[in-house]
Amino acid sequence: MSQRITRLEYCQYLLSSQTNYTLTNFAEHVAGLNHHMVNRYLSTEKLTGRMVWEQIKEHIVKTEEGFIVFDDTVIDKRYSRDIETTRWQYSGNAHKVIRGIGLVTCIYVNPGTGQFWLIDYRIFDPANDGKSKMDHVLDMLKNIVNHKDLPFSTVLMDSWYANKKIMLFIHRMDKKFYCPVKKNRLAYVGEPDTKYKAVSELTWSDIEIKQGKNIQLRFMPGEMPLKLFQISISTNRTDYVLTNDTTQSCANDTQQVCAIRWYIEQFHRELKQLTGVEKCQCRKQRIQRNHIACSIMVWGRLKYIANKTFQTVYQIKQGLLKDYLIQQLKSPSIAF
Repeated sequence: MSQRITRLEYCQYLLSSQTNYTLTNFAEHVAGLNHHMVNRYLSTEKLTGRMVWEQIKEHIVKTEEGFIVFDDTVIDKRYSRDIETTRWQYSGNAHKVIRGIGLVTCIYVNPGTGQFWLIDYRIFDPANDGKSKMDHVLDMLKNIVNHKDLPFSTVLMDSWYANKKIMLFIHRMDKKFYCPVKKNRLAYVGEPDTKYKAVSELTWSDIEIKQGKNIQLRFMPGEMPLKLFQISISTNRTDYVLTNDTTQSCANDTQQVCAIRWYIEQFHRELKQLTGVEKCQCRKQRIQRNHIACSIMVWGRLKYIANKTFQTVYQIKQGLLKDYLIQQLKSPSIAF
């Protein structure tokens, strides 16, 4: 190990470690390394989403039918209140408001192969950059169109991002979008002077339940056609899915399209469980940002190997322990 830590060395540590991802643990397992050297590297380096893209772009299997999926997650820091960039926000994983770092993510899905890749991300830090989550999604969309040159047909996103600016931007690119909308979202059916109603209060015929309903959302321009689908998730839950794809005439097909959005939930789960993205305890925001970037790169490497070997990322990561156990059983360090 050189006196200067590199990104490769730190990422290798995150990839190899199983439970403890602290800087101190890294230093304790490398001769000639100490905690301050690791801290110094993470304090002075500046890793960005562009580096993640450079790592993954050659491995993407592109398709004109590709999906772009946006969502956000919270990097849990509820027990570390002095960490910079943390703020109180709702966590779907914890099912409550916790203190953490907001992470807005974007994946590319090839529906033909079932593979997906993380292609961009942003740290949600409005106190420092003044940007909302919607601003970050628009920035990433523009970056995909202007710089990444990725073919895609459809954008999937959560109800949080179903606002006028984002939907218009996607529609004017001549792309389709599907997103759930909240039950109190106001819409009308028929003439413009029709009274607005919450989508949950609209009446549905048997045909409309199967084929969808043409509607107009409040504050959306009349020239933008929209279609609403009522999707029964369970006996106690009904979702309302909005799309500008007015040729869509099947609620079941709509539900299958929306199911692709759960790939991004899979990414969030794997990132948190396998890379230690939530485990860094350092207070400085630059260290936290670099740690998150390295964690995402580690996930990208695991995903690449998993795709090549037809395994899951969990099998790849846990395989390190399997090799260790085989070695110990063959030649134990401590004999019984």
